[in-house]
This record gives sequence, C-alpha cells and structure tokens, in this order.
Amino acid sequence: EEMSEADKTIVRRFLTETQNDKNLTIIDDLVADDFVGHTAEVKGPEQLMKIVGDNLDAFPDLKVTIEDQIAEGDMVVTRYTAKGMQHGMYRGVLPTGEPVSYTVISIQRVVDGKIVEGWRVVNVLEIVHQIGVIF
Repeated sequence: EEMSEADKTIVRRFLTETQNDKNLTIIDDLVADDFVGHTAEVKGPEQLMKIVGDNLDAFPDLKVTIEDQIAEGDMVVTRYTAKGMQHGMYRGVLPTGEPVSYTVISIQRVVDGKIVEGWRVVNVLEIVHQIGVIF
C-alpha cells in the first residue's frame, strides 16, 4: 500500500512537473536509464526528454490535471486532462493558436522509485480536429 502511494507520487510528479512546470530535468530523477516508452517507441530518458520537449514547443502553456490514479503492484494508471493552445508545430501542422483539450490514460511501471516502462492512450485525431485539421 505504501509503495503504491509512493509510486503514484512519482508518476504524478513526472506528469505535472514536466508539463505544468516545464521542468524536463526532472526526467533524469524519475525515469530509469533503461526506460521504454511503448506507445512512441521511446528508449531512455534522453529520447523521452526530446518527445516531451517537442510537445511543450507545440503547446507551451499546456496544463495537466490529474483526474484519477490507481496503483496495483508496480503499475500506476493515471487519467488526466490536458488543456492548452497550439503555438508551435504539432505533427507537421503549423501553429494555429487554437485551444486544445484532451484526455490521456497513461500506465507507468515503477521499480525502485524510477519509471521503467510507459504506455499512453490518447486520441490524436481529437487533438488535430481541434486545431482545425480535417482528414
């Protein structure tokens, strides 16, 4: 139980301090050297930093609000909403200044106080529709 709470805190810090506080160096503290991000095929903290940084360039005022967190064993599941404006390039789309609001379900595996694996479920189509891209 105590481990679960500690793991939730690590994930909460990772999600909110990278996005809301724009603190990418926290990734070095919270993410294992052999981290694997399965959704975007990210390996290691440096690649993760680049991906998070690119997203912050696109949505510099993005704010993450954690809605739910469930932990069991070494897994932490988090549902959060993200809101911001597109002020930079996003997936090849030029800046629109349009607001976005979307929900993410993320799963992290935490071992010895470090995030070792991650999965994200996010509807990218929902985001690009909000910034006015029609497919």
